[in-house]
Amino acid sequence: MAQLLGEQVGQTVGYTIRFESKISRSTRIEVVTEGVLTRRIQNDPELQGICCIIFDEFHERSLHADLGLALCYEAQQSLRPDLKLLIMSATLDCTPIAQLLGDAPIIMSAGRPYPVELRYQNKTVRQPLAQQVAGAVKKALAEEQGDLLVFLPGSGEIRAVARELEEVSGVLVCPLYGDLPFEQQQQALQPGPQRRVVLATTIAETSLTIEGVRMVVDAGLTRRLQLDPATGLERLVTVRASQASADQRAGRAGRLGPGICYRLYAQQTWAAMTPFSPPEIMTADLTPLLLELAAWGVRDPASLAWLDQPPPAHLATARELLQQLGALDATGTITLLGRSMVTLPLHPRLSRLLLAAQNIGQTAPACALAARLANRSSASKAIAQTAQQLLRLMGAATERSSDDGSSLLQAAPSLAVAAWPDRIAQQRSDGEDRYLLASGRGAVLSSRAGCGNHPFLVALQVDGGQGADGVIHQAVGLSAEQLRACAGHLISRHRAVQWDVGSVRITAAEQERIGAVQLSSRQVAASDAEAVPFVLEQIRRQGLGLLDWNAPARQLQARARLTAALLPEEGWPDLSDTALLDSLEDWLGPHLSGIRSLQGLQQIVLVQLLQEIIGWKLLQSLDSIAPASLTIPSGRKVALDYTDQDGPVLSAKLQELFGLSESPTVCRGRRAVLVHLLSPAGRPVAVTRDLQGFWERGYQEVRKELRGRYPKHPWPDDPWNAVATHKTKKALGNLGRRG
Repeated sequence: MAQLLGEQVGQTVGYTIRFESKISRSTRIEVVTEGVLTRRIQNDPELQGICCIIFDEFHERSLHADLGLALCYEAQQSLRPDLKLLIMSATLDCTPIAQLLGDAPIIMSAGRPYPVELRYQNKTVRQPLAQQVAGAVKKALAEEQGDLLVFLPGSGEIRAVARELEEVSGVLVCPLYGDLPFEQQQQALQPGPQRRVVLATTIAETSLTIEGVRMVVDAGLTRRLQLDPATGLERLVTVRASQASADQRAGRAGRLGPGICYRLYAQQTWAAMTPFSPPEIMTADLTPLLLELAAWGVRDPASLAWLDQPPPAHLATARELLQQLGALDATGTITLLGRSMVTLPLHPRLSRLLLAAQNIGQTAPACALAARLANRSSASKAIAQTAQQLLRLMGAATERSSDDGSSLLQAAPSLAVAAWPDRIAQQRSDGEDRYLLASGRGAVLSSRAGCGNHPFLVALQVDGGQGADGVIHQAVGLSAEQLRACAGHLISRHRAVQWDVGSVRITAAEQERIGAVQLSSRQVAASDAEAVPFVLEQIRRQGLGLLDWNAPARQLQARARLTAALLPEEGWPDLSDTALLDSLEDWLGPHLSGIRSLQGLQQIVLVQLLQEIIGWKLLQSLDSIAPASLTIPSGRKVALDYTDQDGPVLSAKLQELFGLSESPTVCRGRRAVLVHLLSPAGRPVAVTRDLQGFWERGYQEVRKELRGRYPKHPWPDDPWNAVATHKTKKALGNLGRRG
């Protein structure tokens, strides 16, 4: 822009990036990063002296772009109604954002791009990505003229393809990615005497015009960090690019003239790609965003205008971390420490690290360390420059230190604990490389982590990994004593109660923990307040069979259930297993004092507890409504079985029921008793609720079949008038003679 005006940068057009600014009193257009915009509006909510804010390339949907727009829109609505907001993009779906901004007008400019021929790879190529891309590059160089731009997912792939192209003569291979030193980036952007092959990440999709490029090779892949809110860990994933991204890449070949795009995938694959890349706010770590919102005075992010609402699970993860860092209080309000942290252009972890280091006189090495951790680039010049700028922000610009901070955390582990409290980890067993993080997630210590065998450590760099466990790439080792000394404020003391499957009893222990990390455990006796809920929970899980359901208990339950079903108007309680499980606290809870084992549970007399549920008044009438037994014609009292699904059931020898013409009933005549008529050997010969019908129609058949088998027992022709008895004919005769 300055060149078009024929001026130097810093006159009409200037810029401000992190730690660097080139503006003057005559500057009217200031180009800033999204992070600088956030800092500017935090310091000056009214944005005095600014009449318009332009969000360029908004389709990239970075976290700071979404945050900056949300804050600017709120400032416009509440403080600066005259402030103009302009959103610009070549590929953005304009309607949703226009609606978000109060039905803002949409201005379309079609532009005049040059035609780009798309060449798809429609056959499957089974080669490593680097070889496949290198082959396509060689083919394009042989077929066409001009420079070539290659899109790859990351710097690792860029280096691999560069190695594959080392043998190609007359071509300058130029890497281009965000962490590359500025001089090397410029080499990729400026044309020269040789043909160039620019190997780039998504940095070259938009904004940049690379002169001389007529061809694009697109691998169709992109890489992004993805947060798992369940673990609080980020994972670097390689995925298919979106259609919008693929179109942007192809368009790079048509900026200055007609071009060609070699897509290393089939046209059907392009059709299956998602239309747009997911916005960063949906996948990223929201800790920096939430701290900025807290500094703005917002405790509920949903109250701001977002094109996509931040995911609640990601916000919850961020809120928990900020509270552990001391940046937010329990209500989500920013603390004094949090306000100091938000002024530093670093992730809240590193801001916390610098402030903790300042307290122990280690500002200089901490700034060096933070600069190294914040700059993924290995360019020592950029890291040293960042370190000096951090020193100035910390008010320690005069401090000089040759220490690059590499040994700082090992010498002062309290700093690691301050910045990574959720990454404290415990070795699962001696000598193992498997650890348990305070968050509860498992992780494996990489052999390149630079950390030996330690019982505890703080994982500085850990990702979600591809399997069940994450991978710790960088860590600081700790002993138990060091952990207690520097993480005492994180240690919680509580009692853990569990059901020991082996001993089938409740056990309790007093534990010292930092999240899932256990520092100590001591066996203690569980109190009733601890044990009773646990016992009740075990009964819910394993069922009422944990209790001693003897025959009297089951019979009483069945009698009451049948009565409740047949006499609903009388208000009998529901004693079904389901109802009893639902009301365990009421009827069983008061009787669990002192009970800690299965043996103790089974000593509870359930009949008494069921009687309490039924109540004294109803219990008095139960024997007449649903009697436990009946006296049959032989004079014997026989128990009724109410647990039978067809019950109640009366089982008696056929001879004992001579003369009984009608089947007995219970529940005020609403249920006939099911009679099992038994042979002299006790085996059922007939089952009926209609005794009269049996005597009239079934008895003679039974008599004919059984009297020869049981001749000692009476089989009268007339069962109506026969003497009911459980005795044999001989015993009856002897009884008669004695009489």
